[in-house]
Amino acid sequence: MKLIDALQLSSFQHASLVAGANGLERAIRWVHVVDLPDPLPWVRAGDLLLTTGYAWPTEAEQQRKLIYALAERGLAGVGLAVPQFLPKMPAPACAAADEIGFPLFEIPWEVPFTSITEEIHNSILTIHYKLQEQSEAIHRELMRTALEAEGLQDIVTTLGKLLGRTVTIELPEGSLLAAYYLGEQLGHQDQPEQQDHKEQQIPYQAAKRHEANASIEQQRYLKTLRAGGQHLHIPAAPELGLPERFVCPIHINREMVGLLWVFEEENPLNELDIRTVQYAAIIMALHISQQRALASLEAQLGYSFLDSLLEGHFNPTSQALKRAQIFGFDPNGIYRVGILVLNAQVPLSREAIAEREHLAELLRRQFQEFGTPPLLSLTQNQIIFLLPEPYKAEQIWEPLKASTISLAVSRAHRGFAAVQQAYNDVRAILPHLIPGQYHDYDELLVPLVLTGDKEARASFLEKLFAPLKAAKNGEVLIQTLLMLARTGFHLKRTAEELCIHPKTLRYRMDRLVKLGAYDLHDAETQFNLQLAIRLLSLEE
Repeated sequence: MKLIDALQLSSFQHASLVAGANGLERAIRWVHVVDLPDPLPWVRAGDLLLTTGYAWPTEAEQQRKLIYALAERGLAGVGLAVPQFLPKMPAPACAAADEIGFPLFEIPWEVPFTSITEEIHNSILTIHYKLQEQSEAIHRELMRTALEAEGLQDIVTTLGKLLGRTVTIELPEGSLLAAYYLGEQLGHQDQPEQQDHKEQQIPYQAAKRHEANASIEQQRYLKTLRAGGQHLHIPAAPELGLPERFVCPIHINREMVGLLWVFEEENPLNELDIRTVQYAAIIMALHISQQRALASLEAQLGYSFLDSLLEGHFNPTSQALKRAQIFGFDPNGIYRVGILVLNAQVPLSREAIAEREHLAELLRRQFQEFGTPPLLSLTQNQIIFLLPEPYKAEQIWEPLKASTISLAVSRAHRGFAAVQQAYNDVRAILPHLIPGQYHDYDELLVPLVLTGDKEARASFLEKLFAPLKAAKNGEVLIQTLLMLARTGFHLKRTAEELCIHPKTLRYRMDRLVKLGAYDLHDAETQFNLQLAIRLLSLEE
């Protein structure tokens, strides 16, 4: 108990505080009576020393030294029985005690020391008993939550109510997972920029805390926690509007998977609060571990489903279609196949495997932000995934891009059977990828054609002439376009070869530009048309 609380006891009613009023928050562990010239060997930190003053030093300097020594030993204070041997606490002792905030009391001689020791000891035992009861109640409530919680938000809510404080969980890099603020829970999906209602401020405050986490000082804290630190008290950051905070790491197999934050405000956590937070962190680690195991099982099933699509082994029976629906695959949907490739040697090292898993997790989160189930598979140094329309590959690449990875994406295809074709597309361009860059199939069509890829050749011709095939007299327009290429885009020679009037040629060229957006003055367009002529001549 604290000295200031002991002053409320009946045995202390007639005691007088004569010095060291700034130290009344000191904790009393025990009450000890010592009347020896040198009491230091007989006292320990947290003791309230009671003395009659019989052996108290008489010289002023010795009195001051004794007060300094007792305070340095960590005593709670000193109570002197007056006026039998000393009429009052000596002035030099009072002056030294005021200087260092060490409480000194004068106790009337007629008050027995036994009544003081008995009452304080009983009070300490009562406090410990209540703490034990409170600890058991907290333990039961956390155990109930551990068995019934559906997610981290339930655990955070329970912990916040038990502590009566703001509590948040976030990933080590700073992403908010769940939060509780003054008795109201807020999930990570609620991200208002700014609200007037106090109970809705936590997302904004969490964002400010994430800014603090980016500081050099905060990185030092995280480094300490990663090195095995059990918890840390983080000083207030007034410039960010943040009070003092307590952070406890959440570990699984020595891997720090999260941070449990508690806002201390002006009221620091006591020992029971800290034990509660640490126990809650263990429960959260168990919950995250279980969720990881379930996610791993779901991922393996998802890998198997996607692999069957990629390899063309999927049989669209009614049961298989239900399974596809569970995994979020739309049989009538339009998909592109993408492959993230790690620039790492195969077989992968432990570090490379960890990097691949991290990338896969980031990819899953992106799909969750899109609001679509992630369909992906991991193999060696590749992460294969289906990207549904209308989402663009650039949306996937932008937050992931790094010099150690590259991304290849196929053309868009519809339905079950087309997934294998899309997979073949993207595999064909893998040898042409450049680390740190994103490429799609259409972009690398020409290099594939030049290497003799028959699929690429057909795709190249189809893409080049598709706008004209659907138009009226499309074949005539295609012949005109090819003749322009054969003559080196010489208009007079082209008209002569086609046996048409130059004005007719001009009319056809206007239609070509309008239908296919062909820029006949563009060097790349001219090259593609020249290449098409040679490919067609090979087929003939």
